[in-house]
This record gives sequence, structure tokens and C-alpha cells, in this order.
Amino acid sequence: MRLKSRPSPTNPDPLKNSALESRIFRNRIWVTAFFIALAFSTLLIRYGYLQILEHQNYKTLADSNRIKLQAIAPPRGYIYDRNGILLADNRPIFTAMVNRQEIDNLDQTIERLTPIFQLTPEDIQRFKNRVKNAPRYESVAIKLNLRESDIARFSEVAFLFKGVNIEVKLARYYPYGELFAHVLGYVGRISDKEAATLNAERYAGTDLIGKTGLEKYYESILQGKAGYQQIEANAHGQVLRLLERTEPTRGNDLVLHLDYGLQKMLSEKLAGKRAAVVAIDPKTGGVLAFVSTPSFDPNPFVAGVPNNLYNFWRDHPDVPLYNRALQGIYPPASTIKPIFGMAGLHYGLVDWDYKIQDRGRYSIPGDWHVFRDWKKSGHGTVDLHRAVEISCDTYFYQLAYKIGVDRFYDWMQNFGFGKPTGIDLAGEKTGVLPSTAWKKRVLKAPWYTGEMISVGIGQGYFTTTPLQLAMATAIMANKGQHLTPHLLKSTTGIYPYQVINQPDGQVPFAGQADNWDKMHQAMKAVVHGRGTAGNLRKDLEGYEIAGKTGTAQVKGIKQGARYNEKELDERHWDHAWFMGFAPADNPQVAVAVLVENGKHGNSAAGPIAKAVFDYVIHQMKR
Repeated sequence: MRLKSRPSPTNPDPLKNSALESRIFRNRIWVTAFFIALAFSTLLIRYGYLQILEHQNYKTLADSNRIKLQAIAPPRGYIYDRNGILLADNRPIFTAMVNRQEIDNLDQTIERLTPIFQLTPEDIQRFKNRVKNAPRYESVAIKLNLRESDIARFSEVAFLFKGVNIEVKLARYYPYGELFAHVLGYVGRISDKEAATLNAERYAGTDLIGKTGLEKYYESILQGKAGYQQIEANAHGQVLRLLERTEPTRGNDLVLHLDYGLQKMLSEKLAGKRAAVVAIDPKTGGVLAFVSTPSFDPNPFVAGVPNNLYNFWRDHPDVPLYNRALQGIYPPASTIKPIFGMAGLHYGLVDWDYKIQDRGRYSIPGDWHVFRDWKKSGHGTVDLHRAVEISCDTYFYQLAYKIGVDRFYDWMQNFGFGKPTGIDLAGEKTGVLPSTAWKKRVLKAPWYTGEMISVGIGQGYFTTTPLQLAMATAIMANKGQHLTPHLLKSTTGIYPYQVINQPDGQVPFAGQADNWDKMHQAMKAVVHGRGTAGNLRKDLEGYEIAGKTGTAQVKGIKQGARYNEKELDERHWDHAWFMGFAPADNPQVAVAVLVENGKHGNSAAGPIAKAVFDYVIHQMKR
């Protein structure tokens, strides 16, 4: 057997090719080097692209993570009474704010916050509605007016809630609570429907908007302009420093004609009653008092009124949420007789010498139905002066028959009946001033002559609000000078606004110039003669009153039946009215008073009006 020889320098291995292996090795090195160089070149190109070409873009992205833009809600304008008493204030409250940019799972965060802040389903729904319309960079309030216990619970776990902070915000506060609730109204959380129509920039950072009353009517000037600030924050959302700040601008301040002392006095006198009082300065149209009782505290509405409290107010038999002065609709009863008497003079149907024989009853010619006077035996011989003084129904039954509903409508609308007065409040109702066209349009029926008889003494289809009657009374005091009642006396701030502070027209009147004076004398006799409000002249200090009482029937009685209040439920008793002005020879205030189920105008409503006259003439600052 022959053995294979070992390779040696002198005898190389015939199977090994060193030159080939060396060449392959060198090629592999070059290939590897090429790919390494290619990789490094790609990294360098990409690095250069990001650092140079995309520098500004990524700098902006980095700043958006580091720098936050926050809206600053503007303070709402203050509201003062005529003497500078603050009626609507702003006060700081603690508010839980959520920044969605820093939250991965919003629903989960809300679920975890619910037991901490005691969130209700209403709180959560309001927050979700607000989120839909708010810019993503803007923090949104999830709970207003936090309690100390809410803050304490959150403080223990705050580190677990990135993007949730407790901030101090200004919120509306009404220091006198229910005293001015029906006139000031209140602000509340912005609803989904409201948010869809609001200017997002102006309402940035704002959760509240005027809902009722003056707060709603003057929303456009009470709401200021939002400010903004840029802050630097770390990865946990904590503020490191303030970079830039643009201060918000407060909305306009309002000064009203309302008098705090008069409003307070009337509210105290009407405590426990369902009533309304409106007092107007006939020289300017300024509303000095605007009272509706019972009332409610508007402050809970700011942060969101609890359902149980709202339901209590809503379901209460006395309806404290109901603005009787603005929205209450009642028959005006005999309070319209002086105004109606002027219509008879205007159309030449009567004069001051025209007399009737009142036997306590009246029937339309050819009709058997009997319309009875409030005095069963009648008043005997009655002219227009005496008819107003003693409130003779029969005189005005006859006048109603003569004038007809359409001429009645044409005259009475000059005094503001049947249409909005134009007061600077939202939600005013108009009552009904009937006409043939109105009945055909609304009731799809013709007008019957007999229906006018009841209308002539302020009953039947004719209804009004206390505000409308106060305005009509002021026009009577002005001898036909028309005015628009208004609450705003002046305003200062960033928004220009034209304020009405004078009468604005004349009621057309074709009769003798002294007819207004004579009617004032007849109204003065209601108090100072043998009229229905003679009890008011006692203890008057240096002035006289011109006025008219009214008793509005609530529950109808059958023909020939007798009204017996003892057999009726209290809420079926007659409403008590008084309208008038004082001093009679130089009016400073005109007033309308309604006391629901007060029975008699002279005893229930008249003394309230007298208290207004005493205050305005002897106590009110000019």
C-alpha cells in the first residue's frame, strides 16, 4: 500500500489554491466595505435631510410637545343697580380641567375620575358635548365649583392623571340670590346646541353663557374677549415656565335703573304671595323695580343645578321659576277703564258731560243676557269722571257696545297691549288684545258683539302682563307720550352700545288737549275722592296719587249666580290689581301691582303701590 505524502514548502498541496483564496477574501472585504459605506452614507444623508431640510418642521413638532397654548377666559362684566350696588359679581372657583392632548384614553380617564369628583351622568354628558366643539389644544372643564373634599381626593392621586389639572377660574355669583333672579337671570353651562353656533375664538376657555334675563339679553356685551398664554411643560404636562401671555379683556359693566332698596322692600312685603310689581320712571322709561314672587336662587345654575333642586322648583305649586312680571298673563280687569275712557273721547262716542243711568245691569239691545255691575243696586247717574272714580261697570259696558272690538284694538295697542313692550329682557310674553282678525286667525271663529262687553271691563279674551300694564300706566302719566321700558341705564367697556333713556313717541289723540288732565283728575278721585282706593290716602306725606284698582275674575260663575269666595279654593279667588302714578300732578313713578288670588285691588295690591310711591318720592336717590 502506498502512503500519501504530506504537503511541504517544497511539495505544495495540489488540492489547495492559495492565490484563488486570497483573491476571494479580498473581494469579500471590498463588498463588505461597500455595504458599510453605503449604510453610513444613507445615515449621513438622512441625518442631513432631517437636520437641514426638515429642521423647521420637527422643531415645530417638538415645540408642540413642549409648548402649550392655553386660552384664558375673560371676566364677565359686572352689573350694578342705579346707586352702584353690585348685583352680579365674579368670584374664583376651583375647576377640574382636562387636556385631551395629553390623554391616551379619554373614556377610561373619565371613568377613573368619576368617583374622585363625584361626577354625575349630566356632568359627563355636558363634558362630552363641550369636547365635540372645543379645539383639541384647549382644556375643557369636567367639573365646576369643586368642594374641598373633591380637591383632597384628587390631590392624593394627581400623579396618576396626566392631562388633568385643578385650576382657579372666575364664575358668576349673585350676592343677593333670589332678590333679582327674575330680572338678572343667570348664566349656565354652554349647551351642545349653543356651542355649535358660538364664535369659538371669542368663547375659548369659557364654559358659561347667559341663559335668561339680562344675562342673556346683554350676552354680546357682557362676554369679554378671551386671552391666551404660551407655557413650557415637561413630558408629564407640568408647567415649567410662562413664555408669553395676552391678557383677556373684561366685558362691559352694566348700570341699571333698578333700585336695590326698592326691590328689597317690595320682595319683603310680597313674601308668601304669588305676585308681581313693575315700577317705571315715566320721564325716562327706566324700570325702577321688577319683582316676581316667589323667586329662586340663581347661583346653583352657574355650575349646574342638581336635578332634585331643579325638580323641586319646577314642580312647586307656586312655580318660583315663573317670571310673573314678564310672562304672567292675566285679565287686566278695571285697571283699563281710564285708558278705555280715553278711547271713547278719542272716537267722539262720549264726552265729559255724557251720563247714563246705572241700575246695576246691562243688556245688549235685542239680547236677553244680563251683564251685572259689581254694585248690585247700581250707581245711579254716572258720567265718565264718576265712572272711573267708582269703577262703574255699566258705563263701560255701554261704551264697549258703541266702540266695537276693532276700534278698541286700534286704540289700546297705542298703549302697548297685545305686543311686546320692547323691554331689554328675553322671553317676554304679549298677552292678547282681541280683534275680529285675531279671533278668526287663532280661534277660527267670527267675533260676536256680546264678547266685546266683557272685554270693555278687562275680562273675556283680553289679557296682559304686569309689565304691559305698567308701561300703559306710564304712558297715561305722560299724557300720551309713548316710551319703551328698559332696565339698562348706562354701560362702559370695550363694546359701544346705545342706551334708550327718554320717551320715544306720542299716542295719537284727536280730542281736546285737556282730556288727559281731566282723566288724571278722575284717577286721582279713585284715591282722594269717593273711589275704590280711598284707603290709600291715609298718611300720605305731601303728594297725591292717581290710580285705578282692578279685580280680575279667575273662576267663572253662572248667569244669576252670586260670587262667594268662601266656597272657592284659594287659587280660584279673584286676582287683585292696582295701577297708578305719583305725584299725580308731576309723575315720578308709574306702577302696576298684581297679587294672584288677592281678592280686592284696594286692600291687596293698592298698599303695595303706595309703598312704591313713598319710597320713590321720599327715599330714592336721584
